[in-house]
Amino acid sequence: MQISKHTVVSIHYTLRDNEGSVLDSSEGRDPLLYIQGIGNLIPGMEEGLEGKAKGDKLSIKVSPEKGYGVRSEELIQKVPRAAFGDQEVRPGMQFQAQSQHGTQVVTVTEVGLENVTVDGNHPLAGVELNFSVEVMDVREATADELDHGHVHGPGGHHHH
Repeated sequence: MQISKHTVVSIHYTLRDNEGSVLDSSEGRDPLLYIQGIGNLIPGMEEGLEGKAKGDKLSIKVSPEKGYGVRSEELIQKVPRAAFGDQEVRPGMQFQAQSQHGTQVVTVTEVGLENVTVDGNHPLAGVELNFSVEVMDVREATADELDHGHVHGPGGHHHH
């Protein structure tokens, strides 16, 4: 069976940046399960996996446009230190902020006496992504899974 829209796909993957540093990997964990064609994965991954079958090993290069987006200077802003109240704020800390686009995660990049600079870009925005993927399994998604938009059962989503 080939990977196509509404198939449940099980993959092992390793993600590297252009320097070859490993950013993320499923090694030593259960494979990642997702439903093809409904936006569970970044677009470049879904495109690269379309038509593949169990046992296929491949490399997928994903441009920022098809990954986590291009970095946007508009998402970097200074916030009054007072907005954080009494809590300690250090570079690298992440906070959820409300914006006109809903809730987004911002990363503190600089802490001054009066202002804190936060960056709303995804940490991998602007980064070309290099995935090594092995397709472990492909099956049809159940009506329930399609209805809920995620995989059920082992390695998938569990309802409590």
